Amino acid sequence: MNTREIEKLVAQYPLVQRLIGLEEVTWFNPNTVTLQQGLPYVGLTQKEVDEAEARLGRFASYLCQAFPETQKMNGIIESEVVEIPAMQGALAARYGQTIAGRVWLKKDSHLPISGSIKARGGIYEVLTHAEKLALEAGMLSVDDDYSIMNTDRFRQFFSQYSIAVGSTGNLGMSIGIMSAKLGFSVSVHMSADAREWKKRKLREHGVNVVEYAQDYGVAVAQGRVQASSDPRCFFIDDENSKTLFLGYAVAGGRLKKQFEQMNIVVDKNHPLFVYLPCGVGGGPGGVAFGLKLAFGDDVHCIFAEPTHSPCMLLGVHTGLHDHIAVQDLGIDNVTAADGLAVGRASGFVGRAMERLLDGFYTLSDSEMYSLLALLANEENIQLEPSALAGMAGPARVCAHQHYLDSQKIGLEQLNNATHLVWATGGGMVPAEEMANYIAAAKS
Repeated sequence: MNTREIEKLVAQYPLVQRLIGLEEVTWFNPNTVTLQQGLPYVGLTQKEVDEAEARLGRFASYLCQAFPETQKMNGIIESEVVEIPAMQGALAARYGQTIAGRVWLKKDSHLPISGSIKARGGIYEVLTHAEKLALEAGMLSVDDDYSIMNTDRFRQFFSQYSIAVGSTGNLGMSIGIMSAKLGFSVSVHMSADAREWKKRKLREHGVNVVEYAQDYGVAVAQGRVQASSDPRCFFIDDENSKTLFLGYAVAGGRLKKQFEQMNIVVDKNHPLFVYLPCGVGGGPGGVAFGLKLAFGDDVHCIFAEPTHSPCMLLGVHTGLHDHIAVQDLGIDNVTAADGLAVGRASGFVGRAMERLLDGFYTLSDSEMYSLLALLANEENIQLEPSALAGMAGPARVCAHQHYLDSQKIGLEQLNNATHLVWATGGGMVPAEEMANYIAAAKS
């Protein structure tokens, strides 16, 4: 965009000037609608989510064999929910803001196989593709015990095919590890901000890692080009994949069951606020969709982004979605939150979910590092920087009376509220790397 176009955009959307200035901002969406009003824009339904859950159930016996760490959950890839009261107190003190209700952490950071939220959508899409190929080849029936896929016969079959993906790190980890285990030839195109330890781990699993000096957008574009030249190569598209989206969406129904077992009530008088770190948008968008299906209008989903990569906030706020990138405004898209280092948001997710998302906020890299150290100190839970983006959410919500009034959430309801911070990654971070994170926070 040239200077005149930027000035015109800022005149129409003054918040954009604050994004350009790399300020920490909070924006609550004035255009939210009910679930029933918003569903048609998503183009997906509970039926598709149920089918995704059923497919994951079919693969449970295979996962138990191929990844023994999944056995304690009977082959279902799921994470626990833990209350973090010490962190709640620390957040209230840090921000000088009373946080009414109770604060919990959803530990997708510790999901088996790849240690991040991407284990949901990424692994699900690989399994969906593998099932399709095996069914078409007559090697598999949906009534079979899918553990038969953990054999040389199936690995040899899948070795005829390849999978490619562009990633800042965690999606590549999920897809690379799962694809290689099944027998696919897999290439992960990694952007410049991807962590070295993630590249190393992928290579240890036999994955072809292609490195770029540029950002996520270039890695995805190059991955797509490679796949288009090979009819047997399947490209997994984080920006536009409805299969990925559905894999993430399964989280909603599962969380509802977890809450029921924990006697956590979610209704109009007991609202649920969920804070989701956002990169390109596929993971948080899919999870938010699943949460909306599970809890209806009693759940309020809020996305968190780095000040240097506010692509989804920019796209939804201006209505331009994937027709604008942060770089168009001179924002560099350089952040320590590698999983969130995305300059252009998913147009599919933005358009599908914009009416069902309550708000967005940004926070600085230094704040994410500080929250990382605070959580490690207060709760002895270690996450990677990007996974801390949601941690500022409860204070942001409780500080915005105008937003609470617009949602008809009074003090009584707020005192009954559940705040759920979605921890997106960090469970597999090497000890040395984690020590560096904490040292960076202290400095």
